[in-house]
Amino acid sequence: QVHLVESGGGLVQAGGSLRLSCAASGRTFSNYGMGWFRQAPGKEREFVAGISWNGGRTYYADSGKGRFTISRDNAKNTLYLQMNSLKPEDTAVYYCAAESTGWGAPQSVYSDWGQGTQVTVSS
Repeated sequence: QVHLVESGGGLVQAGGSLRLSCAASGRTFSNYGMGWFRQAPGKEREFVAGISWNGGRTYYADSGKGRFTISRDNAKNTLYLQMNSLKPEDTAVYYCAAESTGWGAPQSVYSDWGQGTQVTVSS
């Protein structure tokens, strides 16, 4: 099992930026594909971005393409999500998650989850 702790959420005005971090511990971080998901009030959790074990492959939901960048530092056991040009509709709790195939694809089965960090974008 991978233990995941997100940080970096907060309140930001529309058009602003935030960088989320996800610190991993437990099993070998570099063996796992990683993803960011979000859940807004009254909505289902949705995939935001994913990254393969070595960072060589990334995936983005249409909602974040061109604005969000996922990255990872395996030496620091940390996953990141840089979010630019934020919109009020990006308001949600953001979760990082790990999956064991190593690909970080949207359709992968993510087995380990963090507790989430709140992102609120004001208009």
